[in-house]
Amino acid sequence: MKYYLIAGEASGDLHASHLIGAIKEEDAEARFRCFGGDMMEAVGAELVQHYRDLAYMGIFPVLMHLRTILKGMKQCQEDILKWQPDVVILVDYPGFNLKIARFLKQHSSIPVYYYISPKIWAWKEWRIKDIKRDIDAMFSILPFEVQFYEKHHYPIYYVGNPTVDEVSQFKIQNSKFNEQDSGKPIIALLPGSRKQEVRDNLRRMIEAAAPYAEDYQLVIAAAPGLDDDFYRECIKRVNGKWLNGKCSVVRDQTYQLLQHSTAALVTSGTATLETALFRVPQVVCYYIKWGKLASLVRRLILKVPYISLVNLIAGGEVVPELVAEQMNVENVRRHLAAILPGGSAREAQLQGYDRIAAILGEPGAPGKAAKKMIELLRKNVITS
Repeated sequence: MKYYLIAGEASGDLHASHLIGAIKEEDAEARFRCFGGDMMEAVGAELVQHYRDLAYMGIFPVLMHLRTILKGMKQCQEDILKWQPDVVILVDYPGFNLKIARFLKQHSSIPVYYYISPKIWAWKEWRIKDIKRDIDAMFSILPFEVQFYEKHHYPIYYVGNPTVDEVSQFKIQNSKFNEQDSGKPIIALLPGSRKQEVRDNLRRMIEAAAPYAEDYQLVIAAAPGLDDDFYRECIKRVNGKWLNGKCSVVRDQTYQLLQHSTAALVTSGTATLETALFRVPQVVCYYIKWGKLASLVRRLILKVPYISLVNLIAGGEVVPELVAEQMNVENVRRHLAAILPGGSAREAQLQGYDRIAAILGEPGAPGKAAKKMIELLRKNVITS
């Protein structure tokens, strides 16, 4: 069968590449075409356009590049209709993918599957009507999504979480980590991926962790799109103290970093779940300007009580979340002290991580998704 996949960022590229590998094991004659990235291409998908050519976030960047985005969307639509795949598989990236799904429902009979649901349970719940209308099957990677969709009378398939697979596979490799040369234990700093996000969070993270720099090595996980000079400027001065040599940056080694860390300061996102699966106690930090106003807007807009996947999966607070005005140096430092060895909150977090691992289940998400997708496609062929 012919499979067309669309992913719009690095994490989607990773998850989609593993799904492609799993489909190949179930369908020896599978052919793949994609809007995606290097990892999807590396496992055999014919890459039509790279996601980085359309990866604009925020109101102003999107408006400035709207013509490019619309041109890319039209190219994708036309390419799908020309290639006539047996299924289109959308991977997260809702702003783009839901529009593709709407187009396909209006102009074709190609089934549309969604792998990794848009986070409509957090906000934009109104998008459920688009999903019910345009998506033939939803494959969820978060167990609490099942109840959300059932509430809206839309059945979905929970297949497990691919991050469990990725972390489990990495642990088997037992990779070395060069930054351990000092012999000191490590406090990991994961300040996000976007420039403004990193600029807002990292300075506060470093300043909070600075008193521990004599006994711990502070190591920052760099984002792919940000160069080393940017991070050096962030490190350069904290409260007038030079931290060069006590705070370093690693690139393309986030899992190695987490595997060898004692504690971590992490912005919200998949990184919080990855940190939990590596059993590294963490403080979730997300600074937002105009903090009190941002907190009010958050309470009005967000439909969930937490921002971290760790707490959302657990259904309660396992890790502290310092958001908006709560994300300040004093608060971060106090919570960091509590999760270091001997700290009052460390053991409770580790026990919480055990509960999360039990909820997520064993590895195998891409394989389960691939099996169910092919089962539904073959069933559709027989009944049509």
